[in-house]
Amino acid sequence: MEEPNANSSIGEENVAPPSTKLKSFESLPSYGRALLYTPCRLLDRVTARSNDEVELVDVRKQSQHEMKKTLSWWDLIWFGMGSVIGSGIFVLTGLEVKNTVGPAVVLSYIVSGISAMLSVFCYTEFAVEIPVAGGSFAYIRVELGEFVAFIASGNIILEYVIGGAAVSRSWTSYFATLCNQPSDKFLIIVDSLANDYNELDPIAVFALAIITTFAIFSTKGSSRLNYIASIIHVIVLMFIIVAGLSQAKAENYKDFTPFGTRGIFASAAVLFFAYVGFDAVSTMAEETKNPGKDIPIGLIGSMTLTTFIYCMMGVTLCLMQKYSDVDEKAAFSVAFEAVGMKWAKYIVAFGALKGMTSVLLVGAVGQARYLTHMARTSLLPSWLARVNKKTKTPVNATVVMFIATAIVAFFTSLDILANLLSISTLFLFSLVALSLLVRRYCVRGVTSRFDVMKFLGFIFLILGSSIGCSVYWSKTDEWIGYTILVPIWFVGTFGIWFFVPLAKKPKIWGVPLVPFLPSASIGINIFLLGTLDKASFRRFGIWTAILVVYYLLVGVHASYDIAKVQKEEKEKLDTNIVSKMDEENGVSLLTGSNTKTENDT
Repeated sequence: MEEPNANSSIGEENVAPPSTKLKSFESLPSYGRALLYTPCRLLDRVTARSNDEVELVDVRKQSQHEMKKTLSWWDLIWFGMGSVIGSGIFVLTGLEVKNTVGPAVVLSYIVSGISAMLSVFCYTEFAVEIPVAGGSFAYIRVELGEFVAFIASGNIILEYVIGGAAVSRSWTSYFATLCNQPSDKFLIIVDSLANDYNELDPIAVFALAIITTFAIFSTKGSSRLNYIASIIHVIVLMFIIVAGLSQAKAENYKDFTPFGTRGIFASAAVLFFAYVGFDAVSTMAEETKNPGKDIPIGLIGSMTLTTFIYCMMGVTLCLMQKYSDVDEKAAFSVAFEAVGMKWAKYIVAFGALKGMTSVLLVGAVGQARYLTHMARTSLLPSWLARVNKKTKTPVNATVVMFIATAIVAFFTSLDILANLLSISTLFLFSLVALSLLVRRYCVRGVTSRFDVMKFLGFIFLILGSSIGCSVYWSKTDEWIGYTILVPIWFVGTFGIWFFVPLAKKPKIWGVPLVPFLPSASIGINIFLLGTLDKASFRRFGIWTAILVVYYLLVGVHASYDIAKVQKEEKEKLDTNIVSKMDEENGVSLLTGSNTKTENDT
């Protein structure tokens, strides 16, 4: 069964207005016929690609109103730090120091920081050239296609919800500590509910509601609130570092790597969660005054400062206390208490509270923009794409993300949420780096078929060797396999650089050391994926399967209908233009009763 091809390239589309009716969903028989054509429609949409102009102009028209350009590099630096420096440093550091890595936690933070920085570089080039609210969804859609972009972005949205819920639950715990109460003081226990879902947290929901209100009414106002909170937070962190180092004991650093090299990398994968969130900043590119200048400074500057602060915090903790004595849940508070500075635990709790507030605020802003741009492409309901005329913010998408996050935070314990993080982010970062390589070396209409085949062969070597290193690490402590797999990665990367001609250069700002930098990003991210637990992969697999089912039942048909309407409108417009030009020259292509007047045209 065959169906006429709607459009082999999204890049040729002019996105239809939000009122466009989707024929596949007009009635039950129409939907039934659409399902029969699912295989050929799927092939059409999987092979389709968007382009920069479509994302910048046509897709943005779906929102009816433009977002206001109010952000500078200063705003982005503090948004970047606010999105990252939150509960991760306070919650995860003690756990990893005691059980996985010891004083070498500083090396784990460096490894995860390098991985995050490589991803930041890849993001900056896309964000400068495609400054839209869709972030990585738009970048992957342009280079790898709609289906891959939808699956990747659907996973990152779930991680946003889970991460927001986890941070808001932690917010309640630190708030209780600041009030000199047990961490679970404000939780409501309901025995009739299942375990891990019976500790209700109304404080988390209230905090999310207040933060969402700021995100709705003003992006610039949210920015001001964020960098005020972030500046206070950084001051508190500097106090912790200075006061902690004043109590340092060199003997605590004697056993620097008690868990060996494996502990460093295993901890790096977990601590990567402490860097999760900066990708939300890329979704604000549409509201940035000068993307070519502001985005690189904002993203790279914030990540550099964050990595330095994390490393200093790790060093401080391990010099204050022996790693085996570090408390898993409240590492810094207990460490200050152990050295006779019990009063400092309130400052630690205050700093953690401020950091989490910033993370929730930036998350609320970024999550909504992800959802908005996906809805602009008709993969989600079009009302989620609307930008409010007065506030110039995506109110509908912001409220929907708040509701989802609040429900999860209200019922689900922190232990359950903590086990579901990081994997989607590492997967997404790998795809963005791959998209950058495709953007530079594999351009339709420019790259020859032979060069495409060479490029795909070398990409296969890079991905294969990276996956091989990840699997090898998870299976054995031996090192001999890396002497084979790492050279294969290098051959693949060098092959792209030497044998495949560069097809596209960045217009404004570009990632340096291409293809080596994005290839290294792919390698490190995939390697860190291999250190995560099986529960994370099970969650990833289940949610991905749900996304695929949704795309087959809804997404592919909505996208196909929009593409078909746009193609017909484009052909009609082209015909009218030609007809009008001919009539102006005194030549009518249509005669008799079919002849159109100029007014008709």
